[in-house]
Amino acid sequence: MESLKKNKEFKKVYENGKSYATRNLVIYCLDYEKGKKNRYGLSVSKKIGNAVVRNKLKRRLREIIREFEKEKVFKGYDIIFIARQPVVQLDYQGLKRDVKKLYKKMNII
Repeated sequence: MESLKKNKEFKKVYENGKSYATRNLVIYCLDYEKGKKNRYGLSVSKKIGNAVVRNKLKRRLREIIREFEKEKVFKGYDIIFIARQPVVQLDYQGLKRDVKKLYKKMNII
């Protein structure tokens, strides 16, 4: 899984990409180049919780992304996940369900 690291990359997706939201997550998606690997960025604010909570959420999101990458073949996107406050109450399956909903809204699965 490749990641978005630079502020410039994040800004490009925020400004030019489309956003989709559920109660717990927001996703920004930008179609950048067909055939290349997807690049992901995870944004979890300090409002979500302490470092332990934030890192646990990021680990879960990374694993869910890996699972979807194995199953579905969609390439060439820059994708940013932004966590909202209620996400803390979700278990792994609930988070996976939310990510799936967002992917469906994006019409990539």
